[in-house]
Amino acid sequence: MSVSFDNKGMSERALEIAAKVETFVRNTVAPYERDTRKTSHGPSDELAAELKQLAREAGVLTPHILGDGDHLTHRETACVLIRTGLSPLGPLACNTAAPDEGNMYLLGQVGSPEMKERFLDPMVRGDMRSAFFMTEPAEDGGAGSDPMLMQTTCKMDGNHWVINGRKTFATGADGAGMGIVMAKSDDGACMFLVDLPDPAIRIERVLDTIDSSMPGGHAVVTIDNLRVPATQMLGESGEGFRYAQVRLSPARLTHCMRWLGACIRANEIATDYANRRIAFGKPLVDHEGVGFMLAENLIDLKQAELMVYWCADVLDTGVLGTAESSMAKVAVSEALMRVADRCVQCMGGQGVSGDTIVEQVFREIRAFRIYDGPTEVHKWSLAKKIKRDWKKAQEA
Repeated sequence: MSVSFDNKGMSERALEIAAKVETFVRNTVAPYERDTRKTSHGPSDELAAELKQLAREAGVLTPHILGDGDHLTHRETACVLIRTGLSPLGPLACNTAAPDEGNMYLLGQVGSPEMKERFLDPMVRGDMRSAFFMTEPAEDGGAGSDPMLMQTTCKMDGNHWVINGRKTFATGADGAGMGIVMAKSDDGACMFLVDLPDPAIRIERVLDTIDSSMPGGHAVVTIDNLRVPATQMLGESGEGFRYAQVRLSPARLTHCMRWLGACIRANEIATDYANRRIAFGKPLVDHEGVGFMLAENLIDLKQAELMVYWCADVLDTGVLGTAESSMAKVAVSEALMRVADRCVQCMGGQGVSGDTIVEQVFREIRAFRIYDGPTEVHKWSLAKKIKRDWKKAQEA
């Protein structure tokens, strides 16, 4: 059963890549969903390497970045990444998962040629995982949804920067080969590329979280006198937030793309179950309580798809799309939560078991409503924009 979304207006190259990705994820990756190398802290690196090798052989590794280094447009990327998300293991296999996808995009946009050769190229080849160190522990009063609270510091010492602080929810830090660390200097926020592992970055623990799709899980780390060559700072001191904005909107949107694919698949499984399962003399789908839930899923999935492509088109004009990506993130994450919840409900006991991916998709989508900014923070940001726009209108 293929994705039934309308591809009108999509480029031929994107459709060709998407078709190959969909075939690979459905036929090759999906059978791995019961692999015992999936842990509560994410798939093991052994499993990740095996899946990436299969993707490499199928010609679908890092499919959104072409052989000449060119990146698909955001609209084309949506067409492809939705398909990688058809299995929770699909983004990992195809090398389109967070945080690697966002880190690759950032380096591709602003990295120097030397940075791209040293850090970006191995990630594109699928030879190295990465981490992004921004969020800080709440008990330290550090940065979460409010990046201005950043406590991690960096100070110049000769031709190196020395970084000290703590980070949390450092996705994939355990096992990563490079990381992007955010810290603040006297000039403001800064962003550094670092080699991993490094004895100055100590993993305190890997958090037990509701989601389990990302290798290495989400770590709490202590950064103790980490020395980073000045040549490994992105841009200049104080420009960290500017570079974070480059990464922010596209990364929010690619989350929406991948989890949309997962919910499409979950809905397929729930639909199949509802048509096969007989209860009270007829298939479940013929009971309005179930059939209407599946109908509502189609509506939410279509709305989520349209929101993703709308925001992608905005980003393709070259603007940052901060407000648009906030709207998309809220609308898509909330719609997909409703879809995932209905899938579980339609399947009853089967929906809460690990016999299908429906239960995992429910957990992942619940976390997605918080990751990359909780719904409430995005609404608050949009409300501030509404007020600013109103004031400008009064002054005009």
